[in-house]
Amino acid sequence: MALKPEPTAPFHSVHYVLRVLETVSKYAGGVTDAQIARETGLPTGHLAPMLSMLRREGYVEQVADGAYAIGDSLVLLGSGAARKEALETKLQDSLTALRDSVGAAVYMSRYIDGEIKVTQIADGPGTPAVNEWVDFRSTAHASAIGKCLLTQLDQNGRRDHLARHKVARFTSRTITSERLLLSRLEGQPPTVPVLDLQEYAVGTVCAAVPLTAGSAVGCLALSLPVEDAHRLRSAAARLNRGAAPMALSLTL
Repeated sequence: MALKPEPTAPFHSVHYVLRVLETVSKYAGGVTDAQIARETGLPTGHLAPMLSMLRREGYVEQVADGAYAIGDSLVLLGSGAARKEALETKLQDSLTALRDSVGAAVYMSRYIDGEIKVTQIADGPGTPAVNEWVDFRSTAHASAIGKCLLTQLDQNGRRDHLARHKVARFTSRTITSERLLLSRLEGQPPTVPVLDLQEYAVGTVCAAVPLTAGSAVGCLALSLPVEDAHRLRSAAARLNRGAAPMALSLTL
């Protein structure tokens, strides 16, 4: 299959999004986009799509005269003991919307205590999740999720993981050379989705993009049946654009 990943526009830095939210939260009656731009130093061209995303996710809302104020989602996420449940619900709702947008099953994964963990999945009758025929924890070398998480580790972290989870052949496309795998991980551009073209399971193609949220190592991924492989590039681009609100939810 002659399918190459193509670069996608990097999503907004969570650092800048947090600066915007911090500025908005200072003004109980709302603050204009011009004032936000002055206080954050963000150009209007960057601020406008960021505010649009924050409105869509419910983190800010527009009040009188087009000013921006803190939205219901941010208030809910700050509600003490209910925070964890509210966050999981918010993430699941976002994943479900992303599933419908990309037309594929989507996954949120984290690298926790040296292991791959798929924390949430949004699938459906028309967007089935991949059959986990081999435990995802043992598939870092073959899955888009695993490779994307490994790219966020340093060289020692990658070698440590592969020492604990030996590379195994799952399909004829699986990379079984540790040297080749490490070379490809090292050369993976951060703004290009990581692909799995039937390396984990025959009949399934996948893509994953990193979730940058502080020191946490995470990713968003999607899977498609191989007959829909022609949609992988565009779906991966949509997935990348959907990463910003996910990373923000993990940071708040």
